Amino acid sequence: MSASLRPRRSVLYMPASNARALEKAKGLDADGLILDLEDAVAPDAKDLAREQACAAIAAGGFGSREVILRVNGLDTAWGHADVAAASKAGADAILFPKISTSAEVARCESALVDAGVSANTRLWIMIETPLAILNLGDIAAAAARPASRLSCFVMGTNDLAKETRARLTPGRLPMLGWLSTAVAAARAYGLEILDGVYNGLQDEAGLIRECEEGRDMGMDGKTLIHPNQIGPANRVFAPSDQEVEQARAIVAAFDLPENRSKGVITVDGRMVELMHAEMGRRTLAIAAAIAARQG
Repeated sequence: MSASLRPRRSVLYMPASNARALEKAKGLDADGLILDLEDAVAPDAKDLAREQACAAIAAGGFGSREVILRVNGLDTAWGHADVAAASKAGADAILFPKISTSAEVARCESALVDAGVSANTRLWIMIETPLAILNLGDIAAAAARPASRLSCFVMGTNDLAKETRARLTPGRLPMLGWLSTAVAAARAYGLEILDGVYNGLQDEAGLIRECEEGRDMGMDGKTLIHPNQIGPANRVFAPSDQEVEQARAIVAAFDLPENRSKGVITVDGRMVELMHAEMGRRTLAIAAAIAARQG
């Protein structure tokens, strides 16, 4: 499964200070797990959380789940120690918080190199400050630098609300422009992008609505804060049976010898173009990747 087509429908934050939660995570149906050393961990538990998270990652047992370590910022008392410890753990990605400029992305890249973190470990960054929103294009463009590891934006909508004083209303109207611009910036430079968390732990209807909003904006999946949110996110961000069937029909039609040189054809009474075949191939690849993970 290529990294770019890895399912990221549901990516669950897990407090790294909770050893029992880390063990439980190995049996959850999330596509990805963010072992959190930052917001979810009190200052006096940072060292223990780092030790437990890195030991859990190194021990393995997470199966096909993507494992991401969210470290503390490099300007904190714990950031560099987090990165140094991560160099031996073998996470799929390291997630840095509160990145606001392309220079900060470069600093994160250098920290990974200096710590000897494997070149296979990707760089994920949180987009959660007003300055980050103003600099989205420049930040995403860092992925075009030679040997860049930058591969994913993670939207920090709670922090954005705090810093801007925008309200987290149903439909997220105050944030729609920021979220859509983040999607455009990510796609312009080949990055994945994950939607922010939904705070209503008992409000499944609200969660589903917000997952659908993120999906329709172009997000690849949603970050989550409780295991009971995994199922709804997995369902919403997976291609539906109808979408898979339609994609298969379009791809098959363009693969016919008489259509291979055409840019536009008719499928089931609809005009479709080559771009629809490309979209269809991605839909089929994601559906296959989801089936492979669940198998």
